[in-house]
Amino acid sequence: MFRRIRNDIKVIFDRDPAAKSLLEVILCYPGLHAILLHRVAHYLYKKGLVVLPRLISQFSRWLTGIEIHPGAQIGDGFFIDHGTGVVIGETTIIGNNVTIYQGVTLGGTGKEKGKRHPTIGNNVVISAGAKVLGNIKIGDNTKIGAGSVVLRDTPPNTTVVGVPGKVVVREGLNIADMDLESKIDLHHDQLPDPVAEMMLCMQRKIARMEQRIHELEEGQNRYDHKAI
Repeated sequence: MFRRIRNDIKVIFDRDPAAKSLLEVILCYPGLHAILLHRVAHYLYKKGLVVLPRLISQFSRWLTGIEIHPGAQIGDGFFIDHGTGVVIGETTIIGNNVTIYQGVTLGGTGKEKGKRHPTIGNNVVISAGAKVLGNIKIGDNTKIGAGSVVLRDTPPNTTVVGVPGKVVVREGLNIADMDLESKIDLHHDQLPDPVAEMMLCMQRKIARMEQRIHELEEGQNRYDHKAI
């Protein structure tokens, strides 16, 4: 237990340049408070208790603005930056070294029983306001852009942006060969824009068509001139 607490504190210093001292982190980081309270609630939940773990969860939500259901399974190195508005559902499974920002929802899509929330792989970064919904799997080393809505499985080593979320492979970057510190890519502002790329492709295609039409018109004019 104490090893996990030390690790939960360590990841804050590793990933948040604003963290200046141990006392500041312990007293002023709601993400740390939320995960510590969740680990207690989850332990009691696995023992078969229902009301007490939910009370701890509700107290944590009141204290931190972060709601984590006691049934959610969360691995080591989990970091919630800022955290207000974060919601994590009952059957969510989160791997190791995952980072999420404020406003993220890991939720369900209906009233079905059983596994109905996402499974998040290792070294995943989920940016502010993103929604990951349903019983889907997010592959290792994935980065989800701010405001994205992810409704389908994503393969490892990809970036997801848009509504609904679209997968964009990171070309020329083999994340699997990096060391652990490099794997956790927190530059969630540097994301491709598939809509803008599509518009550029359309503009290039229109330009080629206009050039082709111009060439055909010139050819037709020369033919008409010779015919006269």
